[in-house]
Amino acid sequence: MNTLRNKVQLIGNLGNDPEIINLESGKTLAKFSIATNESYKNNQGEKVTDTQWHNIVAWGKTAQIVEKYVGKGKEVAIEGKLTTRSWEDKDGIKRYTTEVVCNELLMLGK
Repeated sequence: MNTLRNKVQLIGNLGNDPEIINLESGKTLAKFSIATNESYKNNQGEKVTDTQWHNIVAWGKTAQIVEKYVGKGKEVAIEGKLTTRSWEDKDGIKRYTTEVVCNELLMLGK
């Protein structure tokens, strides 16, 4: 059961080209967002599509693969874990963001 703790699996399309950051330590970081869509019928019987955006970060070899092969509009399947981090903005207000740290990536489509 431990393999089910904090595990996220998503299939979606990239909204923009990934942001690639090469750190001084030699590590590579890729940041991107993917959209997932869910369709349902509302009370009037009309089809409604709900789009959710997910922030993804990938490190190391996974980030290098993202840099080489993944771009805006591409469909990907990712597996990872949820993380939340915080920081203070320029006005001293504490901000939070939740991201999926990707440990596996599968490129779908053509």
